[in-house]
Amino acid sequence: MDKFYVGVDIGGTNIKLGVIDSAGNIIKKSKFSIEDDTTFSVVIAKIIDNINEIISDIPIELVGGIGLGIPGLIDTKNGLVVCSGNLNWTNEDVLTPLKNAFSYPIKIANDANVAALGEAKFGVGKAYSTSVFITLGTGVGSGIIIDGKIYDGNLGAGAELGHMVIEANGRPCTCGGWGCFEAYASATSLKEQTRLAMLENDDSLMWEIGGVENISGKTAFLYSDKDESAKKVVDQYIDYLSVGIVNVANIFRPQAIILGGGVSYEGDKLLKPLNGKLSKRIFAGDLGPKVEILLATLRNDAGFMGAAALNID
Repeated sequence: MDKFYVGVDIGGTNIKLGVIDSAGNIIKKSKFSIEDDTTFSVVIAKIIDNINEIISDIPIELVGGIGLGIPGLIDTKNGLVVCSGNLNWTNEDVLTPLKNAFSYPIKIANDANVAALGEAKFGVGKAYSTSVFITLGTGVGSGIIIDGKIYDGNLGAGAELGHMVIEANGRPCTCGGWGCFEAYASATSLKEQTRLAMLENDDSLMWEIGGVENISGKTAFLYSDKDESAKKVVDQYIDYLSVGIVNVANIFRPQAIILGGGVSYEGDKLLKPLNGKLSKRIFAGDLGPKVEILLATLRNDAGFMGAAALNID
């Protein structure tokens, strides 16, 4: 009889839980808010309570394991959150309280890594054994899947593609560095460049949204076909994004690069120019194996599904 697997996707504000079977069918899902209370012991206690609730009607022998995706630097081998800026956790032992509460196998990993695993096993990446997942949101998250397994570097500290430098001495990044991919390809950066473009162009059609406080990651894309300043923002954004994608393609030569996060919802407005730039810039051009650029399909479910998949062979 098929078993059921629990996944927990921990965010800075909301925590999503889900139960899936080995084929990735969602049996049930839920979420709860931790608001401003991210005290480690309080959050873990809430997670335990919510896991108990979501598996309350599943026979014990049919629960195959529990997986958690956690933002930050995660020591997957020892079950530690070394540091998580979003949660303000440092050197917290996650496994011990969970193992004290449950008898099932328990695994943890970085949240972007488990989202990558979710897309690779159950989403648009399931046709490929090797893929790289890049999420374009507040920051730039990433996960690398090699032969169906997460590659996360030494003690889980690798795969931080958002912090590869694409512009020497470039824009400041939230990590404290300069010129990081995240400082150019995140939705935060896109919004800032949109704001600057509006302030520099009083006649921009983008002012139809009202003030700059109404800017979103969609604004420049929405007006790019009819406003030159918006088009320049989008063109520059895609050009920087393509630099990072070309680097990833040349370093890993995956079968697919999967884009997730809010900006990825722009669809063909992203895919067409990105594929064109990649085909021109990738090492060996058409002589080498093709790298597909794809859009993520699981969206908000990727995190808990990938976390659950940590216990699925």
